[in-house]
Amino acid sequence: MEQKWEIDHVTDEEEVNRLAQELGIPEVLSRILLKRGIDDFDKARPYFRPDLEQLHDPFLMKDMDLAVERLHTALTNGEKILVFGDYDVDGVSGCSLLYMVLAKMVGSKVSYYIPDRVSEGYGLSKSAISKCVEKDISLIVTVDCGVTAVEEVAFANEQGVDVIISDHHEPGEELPAAIAVLDPKRADCPYPFKELAGVGVGFKFLQGLYHRLGLPSSELDDFLDIVAIGSCADIVPLVDENRILVRHGLDKINFNPRNGLKALLESTGLDKKEVNVGLVVFVLAPRINAVGRMGDAMRGVQLVSSRSLQEARGFARELEKENKVRRSVDENTFNEALEMAEEKYDAENDRAIVLHKDGWHPGVIGIVASRLVERHYRPTIMISVSDGVGKGSARSIANFNVYEAIRDCSEFLSAFGGHKYAAGLTIDAENIPPFVEKFKKIAGERIEDEDLIPLVKIDCEVELKAFDERLIRLLKLMGPFGPQNTRPVFVSRGLKVIGEPAIVGTNHLKMSLEQGGVRMSSIGFNMGHHIDRVIDNGRVVDCAYVVEENFWNGRKELQLRLKDIK
Repeated sequence: MEQKWEIDHVTDEEEVNRLAQELGIPEVLSRILLKRGIDDFDKARPYFRPDLEQLHDPFLMKDMDLAVERLHTALTNGEKILVFGDYDVDGVSGCSLLYMVLAKMVGSKVSYYIPDRVSEGYGLSKSAISKCVEKDISLIVTVDCGVTAVEEVAFANEQGVDVIISDHHEPGEELPAAIAVLDPKRADCPYPFKELAGVGVGFKFLQGLYHRLGLPSSELDDFLDIVAIGSCADIVPLVDENRILVRHGLDKINFNPRNGLKALLESTGLDKKEVNVGLVVFVLAPRINAVGRMGDAMRGVQLVSSRSLQEARGFARELEKENKVRRSVDENTFNEALEMAEEKYDAENDRAIVLHKDGWHPGVIGIVASRLVERHYRPTIMISVSDGVGKGSARSIANFNVYEAIRDCSEFLSAFGGHKYAAGLTIDAENIPPFVEKFKKIAGERIEDEDLIPLVKIDCEVELKAFDERLIRLLKLMGPFGPQNTRPVFVSRGLKVIGEPAIVGTNHLKMSLEQGGVRMSSIGFNMGHHIDRVIDNGRVVDCAYVVEENFWNGRKELQLRLKDIK
């Protein structure tokens, strides 16, 4: 698939020179910082050294005082409390966080629950509330879910069970009548940062509780590894509080991980590597996700909260096993979906792909939708149908808000939720054809031709000799990298391919590149199809890439991770 390069030039050379001199940094880095709104020392310092002292006051969040007071009362009176989470990594992390902190205070008075993806579905349910009544639980605290559970909270109120909601998803038109609804995305919430993950909202709740109890909130720093796992996995913007929490959480994972994460690092072979956002997203998170996709997500909480390393290793082995099953199901479903797409998808006229089938495992359709987006670069919805009801997962492209498009088809849906790039839905099977027709019509109206060409945004053009030890050290300090704080992308032109380019692994292009006497190795994941173009062009290429440290056989070297070749 051809990609368009967009080089974001900084034209004010005086500004580039001024900032470089003020901060004592190379001009290459000065250009990158200016494009990120960092134009003086006062902005650069907190960016390069994010401090926990920069976190916002939790009581700026709407209903925080109500939530803290009700939880404090429950703890004081010895009430039974249930932490209710979601089955993805953010929900498991948030559930683990609240459960572990509260259990330290009141022991067995606190329990946790995560619904089964297949039999119960997403979010708070009346059946789960009924079980709380049977167990004499008087307070439910949700994490990463609940902001749209209007009927369920009303039912809980009728049963005499109080609910505190902590969530980060978009609210509906009506908020649940809970004791408190903590969600920075509430229209009436003045909290200055709106993009916390579910686990991040849970962390702010605990900060508020610790303040009410007169305890130092620094005691919560020990749980930042859990906050980092959930925040990275949920692909939230890594700016503001998220960047602070993830930076410090990754430090804990790398230098002093809790038993559960230590066991997971061992089982994935990451215990000898420096863990970054990418490794959390692509290696650790899928293992935690797998138990929720294929079975009981509460095993994820059991892993994270393990008290001994031996116990944690047992759960880590279970996660590894489930992940292998998930990958097998994922691959089979992807191949089926690919075949269906080739039959039904018209590349000339269709601006979206919607596929549905009886029996697809609902735990993998989101992954498969993402892979289809990578393949065809069209917003994609996968719907798994069982007993006349479809469960759908949607993934999108850069300039199309899939949540809004699904919302505009809501007359065909039983339920839906999500955000710009990813959403979920529930639909009766008979409504699937008219839903597909309207969704594709909306996509056709809102997606322009240029939106269907993937864009590679380039920070600046450099020569390979620019990457000395100091620049690499400073680039590393710009992390953690993720949405809205992406790893800088560079372009270098006229690079000579030294030796023979090779395809390694499944379809990865590996080659050695040289410019002006500087030679560096490169890897292009899933870019094996470029090898003929490289050879036919006399082994001279322009490359868009990011610079990374590669650890291999105990050695560390700089490597260009290719984004595109021209």
